[in-house]
Parts: sequence; C-alpha cells; structure tokens
Amino acid sequence: MSTLQFSTLLVEERGDRVVVLLNRPDVRNAIDQQMVDELHAVCAALEKEPKVLIIAGTGGVFASGADIAQLRERRRDDALQGINSTIFARIAKLPMPVIAALDGYCLGGGAELAYAADFRIGTPAVRVGNPETGLGILAAAGASWRLKELVGEPVAKEILLAGRVLKAEEALAVNLVTELHEAAELMDAAHRLADRIARQDPLAVRITKSLFHAPAEAHPLIDQLAQGILFESQAKFDRMQAFLDRKNNQKSNIDGTK
Repeated sequence: MSTLQFSTLLVEERGDRVVVLLNRPDVRNAIDQQMVDELHAVCAALEKEPKVLIIAGTGGVFASGADIAQLRERRRDDALQGINSTIFARIAKLPMPVIAALDGYCLGGGAELAYAADFRIGTPAVRVGNPETGLGILAAAGASWRLKELVGEPVAKEILLAGRVLKAEEALAVNLVTELHEAAELMDAAHRLADRIARQDPLAVRITKSLFHAPAEAHPLIDQLAQGILFESQAKFDRMQAFLDRKNNQKSNIDGTK
C-alpha cells in the first residue's frame, strides 16, 4: 500500500497485519476528512489482501472525536453523505479482525471508530464516551445502534443521552474493553492478540467473522454452506491431520514409558 501521501496516519505493514496510528497530535487525533480518506485507502488495501488491522493513536490519545472545526461547517447534505459512518462500516466489514488499542480520550467519532472494531483493549487512562448531544447533534456514525449491542441499552443510553464518559475500569466492567494494560504495554498486548488470531486458519477466521453479524433468519443455512466450503479446504485436512499426529505421538510416548 502506498502511504507516501498520508499526512494523518502512520502505517506499518507486516506479513499478517497492518498497524495504523491516528496521528494528528495537535488536535488530539481528531478525525477529519483527510483521515477518513486515508482510512479508506487502508481499507481498500486490506479488502484486496486481507490482514488483521490494529488501530491506535499517538500522543497518549486514541481520538478525541471528529474535527469540530470541520463539523461546525457541515450541513444537511454533508450529514446525508455519512462521511464517518461509511468509513466505520467499511472498517467493521473488513475480512480479517480489527483491534482497537485505546489510550486516553476515545470520544465522539473516536469512540464510534472503536465500536466498529472487533476487539477493544485499553489503558487505565482511557475515557470512552459520546458527547454529541451536548454539541447539538447525535452520534450518527454507528454509536446509536452499535453501542447498545456492545454494552446493553441502559449503559448505552447513559452514554448517548446523558453524556456519561466511562473510565477504564467502568469500560472493562461492561465489556466495552476486554483488557487493560499500562500504556507502555498496550501495543505489545495488541500484537499478542493479533498473534493468537494469526495462529488460526485465516479462511476460517474470515468466514466466522462474516457469519457473526448475519441476521438470525440466515442461520443455520448460512453456517452449513460456509462449513461446506471449509470442509473442502486443504488447511482443514492439514490442521486436523497435525492434531491427530500430535495425539498419536503423545500416546506413543506414554506407552513407551510404561
């Protein structure tokens, strides 16, 4: 992926993953149109060559929200374009899992970006919330429906309607984040999670992720069709044979000691 023209993201590509750092430290990584455009470029690359995506922020902040200066000037037609909701939906639908590594402020559009990820881990300094109603707008880039699925209706309403900002331990208690690590260890923790994903069969991970959010009426037929694809994959035969070989070796070793 060519990142030569990027000015808001720092991108590191590895064999099985891509690390993206939101990098607008002067505005606490607020999400502006340029960042949205660059995230679309990252998504295009990952849709073509699926890899795990890790998203984090620089300067002790994930993202303080949308760029208020730009947001102040947007009008009805801009809202109808769904500038942020479109990119967050695209991130949520990436073939391989997305990990959001959260430190410091994770507010507004930044929080909605995190909600679009498959995994959220954080630091003790993380603060998660959606203050949009205090600015006279609503959280229209996924929070109004995705947050309820993540934390349940009562907590989602406290965040969306009453401006509650969750501290790290509160976010952990409602499973909005699943792990807390000191800031210096956050990226190592994100990579360990990516390592665990990488040990799975990539095709099985991709298909499982795609089925996870399928509508209830699509099951079980969609599961059976997907399993039919995986049952014919060479990875399935190789991985199951390796499992059986390990079991046979363990049994032989035990028998040899008797």
